[in-house]
Amino acid sequence: MASMLRMYNAALQRRPMLTQCCTAAFLFGTGDVIAQQAVEGRGKKHDFLRTARLTFYGGCLFGPIMTKWYQWLNTIKFSSPTRAVVYRVFLDQAILTPAAVGFFFGTLSLLEGKPKEIIPRIESAYAPTIIRNWGVFIPTQIINFSIVPHHLRFVVVSVVSLFWNTYLSLANARQNKTTPIPIADAPAPVPVSNAVAQLEAEVEKKRV
Repeated sequence: MASMLRMYNAALQRRPMLTQCCTAAFLFGTGDVIAQQAVEGRGKKHDFLRTARLTFYGGCLFGPIMTKWYQWLNTIKFSSPTRAVVYRVFLDQAILTPAAVGFFFGTLSLLEGKPKEIIPRIESAYAPTIIRNWGVFIPTQIINFSIVPHHLRFVVVSVVSLFWNTYLSLANARQNKTTPIPIADAPAPVPVSNAVAQLEAEVEKKRV
């Protein structure tokens, strides 16, 4: 186990982008597997496309963005360690997080082939998700920026994200089921007069 951690740490320093993208892909996919199997109890009805979408999002979108974000945060110089922690946590949770939450639900809607659900899904899920995110990640990031070496900060967030990704997968799946059908796509109502006429015709057939 110790040797694996050393190898992983060395990979982080040699190829941070590739290593962190692979880490994010693995953890997003694993989070969805946990959500489907341990929470939803899908068993053999596992939605592999859903897992693939989350894995793709983690490795190809979340991973690169977060790697660059942490690299940028680490370049900012502050006058004291305390101020560095306060400002980095503020930037992370007040600037990045609000955009990232909307980006997640919007991107998953596109990957599911449902672009018209982007706005309704974000409107429904945004507030509860970001509030829960702050409850989890503000304490995490205070510890992360205080005592964790800069090249391991993404890893700390990723490990905590294993459980957070499980929640995100469940939240997105629930929004996918509950998002109302846009008016333009809803079936047109049958006029009352037509319905009455059809009912009368059925009654006449039964009499005959």
